[in-house]
Amino acid sequence: MKKNTGFTLIEVLISMLVLAVGLLGLAGLQATGLRNNLSAYNRSQATQIAYDLSDRMRANPADTANLAASTYLTIVPTAAVAQAACEQVANTCTPAQMAQNDLFLWNSNVTTVLPMGQGTIAFASSVYTITINWDDNRDGNRNTDDPNFQMSFQL
Repeated sequence: MKKNTGFTLIEVLISMLVLAVGLLGLAGLQATGLRNNLSAYNRSQATQIAYDLSDRMRANPADTANLAASTYLTIVPTAAVAQAACEQVANTCTPAQMAQNDLFLWNSNVTTVLPMGQGTIAFASSVYTITINWDDNRDGNRNTDDPNFQMSFQL
């Protein structure tokens, strides 16, 4: 009679190794899924934020009628200041104050919702272009490796 001692133990060790490799692959797949889900969330937030500003600009035709001289274009969003006169219904504010207040609120939204978020507005040939950049890969730098969202519209 032949003895095969230890053969079952080797089979168990090999199956544990195969199981461990499979579980590591599953963990990597889960991490990739979470990262892509966060990236999709950031892109949808950037879309909503850009459309919010375009709606604000459409609601202020007195200022946007100035085209390239519009307050939306002459003030850098990071330099915009909240306008107290525009915060209450009872108060009145000028179209330029409303535009500056819109920029302030929009920039606050961009910087708080998106990691290292930054938004810009451009105008060319009667077309406004809103661009939003953010640090999607969370490496601490906003660069060409990170996506951006850009939308263009006419009034």
